[in-house]
Amino acid sequence: MRREGTQRSCHCQHSSSERERELSAMGSVPEEVALGFGGLVGDLREVYESGRTRGLEWRRSQLRGLVRLLEDKEENIFDALREDLGKHRAESFRDEVGVLKKSVVDKLRNLKNWAAPEKAHTPLVAFPATALLVPEPLGVVLIFSCWNLPIGLALEPLSGALAAGNAVVVKPSELAPSTSAFLAANIPRYLDAKAVKVVEGGPEVGEKLMEHRWDKVLFTGGSRVGRLIMTKAAKHLTPVALELGSKCPCIVDWLDSSRDSQVAVNRIIGAKWSTCSGQACIAIDYMLVEEKFAPTLIELLKSTLKRFFTKPEYMARILNEKHFNRLSNLLADRRVAASVVHGGHCNPKALSIEPTLLLNPPLDSDIMTEEIFGPLLPIITVKKIEDSIMFLKSKPKPLAIYAFTRNEKLKRRIIEETSSGSVTFNDAIVQYGLDTIPFGGIGHSGFGQYHGKYSFEMFSHKKAVLKRSFLIEFLFRYPPWDESKVGMLRHVYRFDYVSLFLALIGLRR
Repeated sequence: MRREGTQRSCHCQHSSSERERELSAMGSVPEEVALGFGGLVGDLREVYESGRTRGLEWRRSQLRGLVRLLEDKEENIFDALREDLGKHRAESFRDEVGVLKKSVVDKLRNLKNWAAPEKAHTPLVAFPATALLVPEPLGVVLIFSCWNLPIGLALEPLSGALAAGNAVVVKPSELAPSTSAFLAANIPRYLDAKAVKVVEGGPEVGEKLMEHRWDKVLFTGGSRVGRLIMTKAAKHLTPVALELGSKCPCIVDWLDSSRDSQVAVNRIIGAKWSTCSGQACIAIDYMLVEEKFAPTLIELLKSTLKRFFTKPEYMARILNEKHFNRLSNLLADRRVAASVVHGGHCNPKALSIEPTLLLNPPLDSDIMTEEIFGPLLPIITVKKIEDSIMFLKSKPKPLAIYAFTRNEKLKRRIIEETSSGSVTFNDAIVQYGLDTIPFGGIGHSGFGQYHGKYSFEMFSHKKAVLKRSFLIEFLFRYPPWDESKVGMLRHVYRFDYVSLFLALIGLRR
């Protein structure tokens, strides 16, 4: 979202209007047209206001379309993810296609219940009255997805927005061009092209999108661009949900059982190196272990890494040269390089970095102050594992905290004394795939929650509806005032209906 793109593209807004209307009817808007927008947002708002998206059958049809897209185009998705990120098809199915299809099917099964009015309690003094919470769509919403899970982080929130009955624009990341092109080509074929649009392009397109009024914006990405999104949204008082990155810590307690230790290491490696090569907001960023356990843990990590990654294609590559250079520069710091205990080899031609373990790199180095977002794993030692809690409390609130331990007291302390988007014990990243719990950050790691029902709720408004009868009327609500009316109001707010009744008939309790 570079600011320099604004002046260059403003002249397109009116001159391209007619051409854009024709192209946008097909559900995909190319970059050169999207810079001006013309009637795109207006057309979507017209579609929404017509009531087209509100019916449950329309919502179901869109969810069924997403399921068909994932089934029909599975191999095409695998190809796009391999081209953009070098992901193996098994990783792509596990982290994007499979988990996403499961989530959309769950929405189909539960949509009727989620969309139904929810009864709320009304006090006896309001009798006869009923209160309801009625979920209604927000309107026209904008979804910015990111490049590391470019299918899942575009279509999961899209499925929630459609289930809630909104018209939607999806802006895929230009850093995953094959996936962006796939979404632009296929979403119009499987979904309602008048109500769902895909806008491709770079930062200038994102900036021009934010010049318009939306009923909600979801952005997934880095904090720098997140701040720009919020600044732009403030102009129209547009509500924003931000899913940002963070340094997700992993506490590893001493595990007496060799089997437990091996299972823990398997899951740590899965959450660090087999999820987009560590280029994920919920990947483990660093570990905290007791000094006495560190050598055992490091040897287990080394041997398991050797068994897991027998071929280069089993681990995704670094996104591009810019990101590769950023990661290799972290290791270029002499103090950091001296802490490498395994790996560290960088291949600029293949954009790959060997799984790398670092023992106690300086806490003031970039690798310990910035989100790593790559296959480098610092291991920080503490005297006692309980010291890790104080360490975490001194840091910004992360998107996730992971802890491998059998110590129930330690678990309670982590829950009660730390703050994070989520806490997962004895596993990592799997919380992302659960439809029954929300996914989202807190503080510097973002705000707003989605996944499963929470995706539906993110793009819904629970409208309060109160219905009362004309049957009973209490005049103590109104002037002229006297102390007896104040007394009756006291009874009402205390729910002391016996005293209220006695006061109404002229008796005191």
